[in-house]
Amino acid sequence: MGGLAKGLEVIRAFTRDHSALTLSQVAAIARMPAATTRRCLLTLEELGYVMRSGRNFLLRPKVLELGAAYLESMDVEHLTKTHLEELARKTSDSAALCVLDGPDIVYVARTSVRTLVRLEAHVGSRFPAHATSTGRVLLAGLSAERLDKYFHSAKIAALTDRTVTEPAKLRQAIDDCRRTGYSAVEDELAYGVVAVAVPVFDPQGRVVAALNSSSHSKRIAKSKLVRERLAMLQQASRQISAELARVPGLSLSAQV
Repeated sequence: MGGLAKGLEVIRAFTRDHSALTLSQVAAIARMPAATTRRCLLTLEELGYVMRSGRNFLLRPKVLELGAAYLESMDVEHLTKTHLEELARKTSDSAALCVLDGPDIVYVARTSVRTLVRLEAHVGSRFPAHATSTGRVLLAGLSAERLDKYFHSAKIAALTDRTVTEPAKLRQAIDDCRRTGYSAVEDELAYGVVAVAVPVFDPQGRVVAALNSSSHSKRIAKSKLVRERLAMLQQASRQISAELARVPGLSLSAQV
């Protein structure tokens, strides 16, 4: 199992900004000895997950199989083609379903009829939870102990000059979300991005995902976004919560 963990760390070293890496670069990112990294890369190459191009290593399409099982178990395609597409059509904007993974939110489904020039997300995209509407919704669903753990370990950095980074203010925003049942942010993740999100629940009433609608802040103000789209999001959330009731493992997605 230790070898499996090391292999996964090697795979995670590759990103959009680092799609081709040398052995030494992978070792540095994965924080592993070069010899161990080499054994992992050779094994992954033999299994078809990695390929070589000169001195560089690159991921192969087979890596997609690792995430496909999770997405298929949630029937994300069905969710996207029904509730998210309907939201996007009604708003002429974007709609997404996100879960919490460590200090970040991860997009597990998304559809859009409009491109946000400043920020374009896709399935698998990760963003810091503290600066997003979905992140605050998911943080509001944590127990007091797990929320304390988040604040103790997360790097709460400013992404714009409007990002809330002061722990007391961020806790207040999370408390407000817990009280009102939604969160809205504007120009905190990136300039021009405004979004409102609501929680998605499992059969026990636990927050397991967040549903959002986003737009460009020059197109619509945050207050208007909430006023026009909150009811739509809440209705879609109820429908998605009912459908996700048959996915027992989803409750594990909110681990920090």
